[in-house]
Amino acid sequence: MVVVLIVAAGAPWESAALAALDGRSDVVVLKRCVDVDDLLATASSGQADVAVVGLDAPGFDSPAVDHLRRHAVRAVAVGPGSALAAARVRGASIGASAVVADDDLDGLVDAVRRPAPAPPRPPVEAAPAAAEPSSGRMVAVWGPSGAPGRTTVATGLAAVLATRGPVTLVDADPYGGSVAQVLGILDEVSGLLAASRLATAGTLGDRFGSVVRTLDDRLGVVTGLPRPDRWTEVRPGTVEALLDAAGRRGPVVVDTGFSLEEDLGDYGARPGRNLLTTEALAVADEVLVVGTADPVGLSRLVRGLVELRETVGPVPARLVVNRMRPTLGWSEQDVISMVAGFGRPVGLHFLPDDRDAVDRALVTGRTLTETAPESPVVRALTELADAVTSAEATTSAARRMLRRRRGGAVLRR
Repeated sequence: MVVVLIVAAGAPWESAALAALDGRSDVVVLKRCVDVDDLLATASSGQADVAVVGLDAPGFDSPAVDHLRRHAVRAVAVGPGSALAAARVRGASIGASAVVADDDLDGLVDAVRRPAPAPPRPPVEAAPAAAEPSSGRMVAVWGPSGAPGRTTVATGLAAVLATRGPVTLVDADPYGGSVAQVLGILDEVSGLLAASRLATAGTLGDRFGSVVRTLDDRLGVVTGLPRPDRWTEVRPGTVEALLDAAGRRGPVVVDTGFSLEEDLGDYGARPGRNLLTTEALAVADEVLVVGTADPVGLSRLVRGLVELRETVGPVPARLVVNRMRPTLGWSEQDVISMVAGFGRPVGLHFLPDDRDAVDRALVTGRTLTETAPESPVVRALTELADAVTSAEATTSAARRMLRRRRGGAVLRR
């Protein structure tokens, strides 16, 4: 007996599909689901074997198919008969076990009853080929709550690195990215959302150039979410695929959110908002942990360093103490003593509280290297860029593979 779930959303082929399946004694239609979210929640009960889903159903993508597969449910897609070849390519890219035409459902019953093919067994003598690593070093800029200056550091570092070669700056902050506003980019199309759609279709690598806004010959920007509530449109795996594609162009700087807490959305079917941040941190070659130099900021910084290690693992972390100023009454050595014992960062850097230079760049919507190239904060960012680039610039293939495997488990603490 094959137990079937259907998501058709009132499509014209739904009646014919139900008639074909109901006429079989060895097939039972358990439920007509309202949408893909309802399908995923129902599949989690473990009572179904096959899901028949319209290929154009919102949310029917590779993460959804992966969720179904984890609960032993095969996905059979129904696509337009007028473009069946393209529908089969799309179905294969998201992992559907079969694609049938909506105007010819004779093969639907066979597709439902046919067991999923076993994955091919690799030859015993063949060693698994290592994935070719991206050429660019990936630097994630993270920091705890309290606006320590993550975006200022990310945009400033990317601008300094861009004076040396091509760099991509990615805004992956799920709580309201501001890179576009800081750099004066007036673009109604979100690069992150466009990347999510292309990643879902399996074409992000080929069409990466369409999601990047080029500010000059060397600095490219992938803009973030236009509104915080649109994080639900970024599918799991998008950030990793985006950074991998960007890394082929050169170094990548990614601005992340503050929260590392595990959260679940969509009835527990998909990871929640903070996955954008944890994905970026898990695939980064190095994480810049940003905190402010005041007592509240430093306490958050050291707690954040511990949380980062517990959540993401032993990723190389470099501390950046922002807005350092003499009015606090302590020296850099005093700060070093305060944060000692809470971890072993690969470096510790101080950025001065250069309010005039930062405000000038922010008001004009330009980078710090354009508006104040000789300012103290740019000199400090240049030293930070020197330290980042002088670190191991090329990550070994073995570490890349280990990092990718860790990226799949960053939400399981």
